[in-house]
Amino acid sequence: MRIYHPYQPILEALRGSKIQVMVDVPNEDLPSLASDPSAANDWVQTYIKAYPDVSFRYIAIGNELIPGDSAEYVLPVLNNIQFALSASGLQDQIKVSTSVSLGVLGASYPPSAGTFTSDASRYFGPIVNFLTSNGSPLLVNAYPYFSYAANMNDIDIRYALFTSPGTVVQDGQLGYQNLFDAMVDGVYSALEKEGGSNVEVVVSETGWPSDGGPAASVDNARTYNQNLIKHVGRGTPKTPGRAIETYIFAMFGEDRNPERIAQRWGLFYPNKQPVYPLNFS
Repeated sequence: MRIYHPYQPILEALRGSKIQVMVDVPNEDLPSLASDPSAANDWVQTYIKAYPDVSFRYIAIGNELIPGDSAEYVLPVLNNIQFALSASGLQDQIKVSTSVSLGVLGASYPPSAGTFTSDASRYFGPIVNFLTSNGSPLLVNAYPYFSYAANMNDIDIRYALFTSPGTVVQDGQLGYQNLFDAMVDGVYSALEKEGGSNVEVVVSETGWPSDGGPAASVDNARTYNQNLIKHVGRGTPKTPGRAIETYIFAMFGEDRNPERIAQRWGLFYPNKQPVYPLNFS
């Protein structure tokens, strides 16, 4: 599971559960952690080292900050948190990365043409070096829903929902039957162009809303997420047979968010009742 803040009651609840966890360093904390290595060490001691019976998998340095006004803080915090983990002997157990949106891509069609925007590329060179050196993946938030909702005249909904009967996009020798794979492989292509051919992509967010927007319905949300679960073990056309580690957004709908669509991404209502059934086996 992924949590976006090291909220200590959640960490307490996770003790001994063996549930693997991605925990974010919140965006607002990056400036102080970038300028002060001791602050990064304190963060690791307080939220990671103090919970030896929580199975931390990744630390995500910010969410969707590249490109943007706070992008400059990402690399220093990556380095400072990595150094703090190493000082605690946790560098092989927990990987450090950052989570980006598909907005980092300037070109993504066909997937082999994937490249980072010039603004994003300013930061990605050294970040890719960091990820390569430490064996860390790039965390990517990939939403076929948003692409479909913005281009309903050009994208077949079956391509977005994993229900296309055959190849929709032919890219050289590779055929794409769903938009999710095309997005992931577009990022792989962009990483290759930055010298990151060995960097794995982990999908740190994906999902489909059950209400509140175009094509947002319980049926479509269930179809997308169930087909996603069935699909990710197969890999993409560029990485066949290599499972795509993927996090579904979200466990619960954001009931306090004023935007109706933001309330409707959850697999569960805030009262813990399921919005629709899903089979994870």
